[in-house]
Amino acid sequence: MKYLIVGLGNIGKEYADTRHNIGFKVLDALAKASNTVFKTDRYGDVAEVRHKGRTLVLLKPSTYMNLSGKAVSYWMQREKIEAENVFVVVDDIAIPFGTIRIRTKGSDGGHNGLKSINEHLGHNGYPRMRIGIGGDFPKGMQVDHVLGEWTAEEAAALPERIEQAVGAILSFATIGTERTMNLYNKK
Repeated sequence: MKYLIVGLGNIGKEYADTRHNIGFKVLDALAKASNTVFKTDRYGDVAEVRHKGRTLVLLKPSTYMNLSGKAVSYWMQREKIEAENVFVVVDDIAIPFGTIRIRTKGSDGGHNGLKSINEHLGHNGYPRMRIGIGGDFPKGMQVDHVLGEWTAEEAAALPERIEQAVGAILSFATIGTERTMNLYNKK
């Protein structure tokens, strides 16, 4: 069984520690825990992890958030992975900080990365994990919040949240989306 695990974020040092790059952070943690490293390839950095007889192709698109669909579509075709075996990790301002919401499909919810993926695939029927980055910001300051760095309090709590997200990815690949939703959407 082969899976494409996509962590959304923006390339570049200036974005490395921003809330919008939580997808990259989660995949970096999974790769590190699996003693593997990313290699730059077409449309992104890619690593391969083996877990309980499954192959997880980790993808951090280099296309910037608004063009993530181009990378996802390319790697799905290259690796011959169906939409139900794709798992996208993305930030969400509508969810409290650190909360995980896993869905089998859904709208882009205003997220440009998901919007791009939906456009390139022609549907929204792929599993995704939204990680809450909170929405505590003044009106009109959404971009500053999303592209801002974590507060000291958030940064202190982040490793535990990232570890939980890594566990959800491994669960998805071994027991499927529905059972993973039951385990992780409650936390």
